[in-house]
Amino acid sequence: MLFSPLSLGELELPNRLVMAPLTRLRAGEAGVPGPLVAEHYRQRASLGLIVSEGTFPTPVGRSYAGQPGIVTEEQVAGWKKVTDAVHAEGGRMFAQIMHGGRVSHPDITGGLALVAPSAVAIEGEVRTPLGKQPYPVPHALTTDELPMVIQEFVNASLNAIEAGFDGVELHSANGYLLHEFLAPNSNVRDDSYGGSPENRARFVIETVNAVVAAVGANRVGIRISPEHNVQGIAETDAADVRATYEVLVDSIAPLNLAYLSILHHEPSGELVQDLRARFGGTFLVN
Repeated sequence: MLFSPLSLGELELPNRLVMAPLTRLRAGEAGVPGPLVAEHYRQRASLGLIVSEGTFPTPVGRSYAGQPGIVTEEQVAGWKKVTDAVHAEGGRMFAQIMHGGRVSHPDITGGLALVAPSAVAIEGEVRTPLGKQPYPVPHALTTDELPMVIQEFVNASLNAIEAGFDGVELHSANGYLLHEFLAPNSNVRDDSYGGSPENRARFVIETVNAVVAAVGANRVGIRISPEHNVQGIAETDAADVRATYEVLVDSIAPLNLAYLSILHHEPSGELVQDLRARFGGTFLVN
C-alpha cells in the first residue's frame, strides 16, 4: 500500500510516503531559503509529498534563528527556487505555515513581544542567538487582534501559492500558536476563545476557514498533535482532549481539506481512529 497512488486534493501522489515537516534552520537572519535548502528538498522529490519545515507567517511568529519565513518578497523568491527544484524532479510540496506563538524570544523575533492566547510563559529556557534565556511572558492577544493574526496566516498562504507550493499545511501542533489555543493550560481565557472545548477550538477553526476561502480547500491541510505534551503544553485530561479535538475535526471535516495530519504516540488507538473516521478524508499519521 505504501507504494500505491493516492489522491490528495487535486494532486495525484505516486506513493503514500510523506516527508514530515523537519526544521533545518538554514535560512539565515533574513529568513530567505537559499541554494542549500533547494538542494535539500530536491533530493527528496521522489516522496509522494514533501511538507516544508515550519515557515513563519509574520516576524513575531518566528520561533528559531535561521528559520525561514514567507513574508517578504525575498523570502517568496527564495521559496520559488525551492519549489521549482522539487517540481523539476517531478515532486509535490506543501508549505507548513507555523506561527510560533509563545515558543520564542524577542532576540529571535527582532525585538517584537511574543503573542499567545494568554499571558502564560513556558517553563524553562529558550535557545537564542545570545545564548539560553528564560521564556518570556507573552502578550495575551485581545479579541480585536485575532482577525489580524488570522490575516497573517492568509497572507502567508497566498504567498506560498505565489512561491509555487502545491498547498499549505497549517501547523496546529507541537505547542505553537494554534495548538496553544487548543490546550487548557496555555489558553486560560474567559472570553469566547477560551474555557470550553468549543471555545478553545474556535480560533483554529476560524483560521482554517479563512485560509480555505483564500486558496481553496484542496490546497489546505492541517497538522495536530493531541496529547503531545511538549513546549509547555499539558493535554492530560483524556475526556477534555477528546471533546476538544472532536469539535475541531467535526467543524473542519465539511470543508473537504486536502488532508488531516496527526502526530500521536498511538496512531492505531481509539482516539486517533475516531478522529480519522470523523474527518473522513485523506489522513496522514506520524
